[in-house]
Amino acid sequence: MSSGTTGHAESVQITYDPSQITYGQLLKVYFSVAHDPTELNRQGPDAGTQYRSAIFYSGAEQKRVASAYIAQLDAAKVFRPAIVTQVVPLKAFYPAEAYHQDYVEHHPYEPYIVINDLPKVANLQRQFPNLYTGK
Repeated sequence: MSSGTTGHAESVQITYDPSQITYGQLLKVYFSVAHDPTELNRQGPDAGTQYRSAIFYSGAEQKRVASAYIAQLDAAKVFRPAIVTQVVPLKAFYPAEAYHQDYVEHHPYEPYIVINDLPKVANLQRQFPNLYTGK
C-alpha cells in the first residue's frame, strides 16, 4: 500500500446506524475534521495516489448526497483551492494489517500521531462534542 503500486487508497470503512447519525453528518465531519479535501494525492506529510481524497459510495443515494455536498461547499467557496475529493463506487475494501488496527490507541505518543492525528481528534471534540465519545 505505501509503495503506491496497488492502485488502492488508504481509507476507513464506516458502518453506521442512520437512526444515530446521518450520512450528511458523516460528510460534515469528513470535510471539517478528517482531512484537507483540497490536497491532491496527499494527506498531511504523506504523498502519493494511495493518499488521494476519496469517498467510496455503496449506492446511488450516497453518490448523490456526497456529490451534492461537495457542490454546496464549492458554491459557498468554503475551501480555497478547489476540492479534489473523488466520489467513486466502492468496489472492494481491504482491511489493513493487524498492527495498523487501533494504531492511535496503541501508539498515542508516536510523533506522527501527536503531530498529525491528535489535533484532528481535538478538533472533532471541539467542533462536534455531541459526536465525540472518546473511543
